[in-house]
Amino acid sequence: MAETSQHKSNLNTFLTAIGYPERVPDGAVSFSLRVDGMEILAERETDGRIVLSYVLSDDAALLPTLAEYATGRMMREEATLSFDSRGAFLWQAASASADAHDWLRLFETFANSCDWWRERVVERRGDGISTETPFSEMMIRP
Repeated sequence: MAETSQHKSNLNTFLTAIGYPERVPDGAVSFSLRVDGMEILAERETDGRIVLSYVLSDDAALLPTLAEYATGRMMREEATLSFDSRGAFLWQAASASADAHDWLRLFETFANSCDWWRERVVERRGDGISTETPFSEMMIRP
């Protein structure tokens, strides 16, 4: 099935909606955005959705600790914690029928989620901070 021109162009439409100054080259299906010291990947799916992703850490040892936060965060945000060959990452999708306001809101909330998760990664690795949790196993954290 051939893609519509809307699906072909919606990465640039997305970038325009969020006020990003660069443009996606013709034919590209993904684009790396550099925002607040982060590299967020925007990908156009074949169904026209825009999927944002951000790699938190390639340290597999951090995954159990990050997973402890995921349940509580699911109640507050749409971003999803996942793990693949890149490491632990967040992702979130917007439908192909989203408008500029929806895309701007998606990007803002996703960037805020990335900031929150990035702070947890910094707390849990490096800087001599222990990875031991002061909370019981049954507590749901925000």
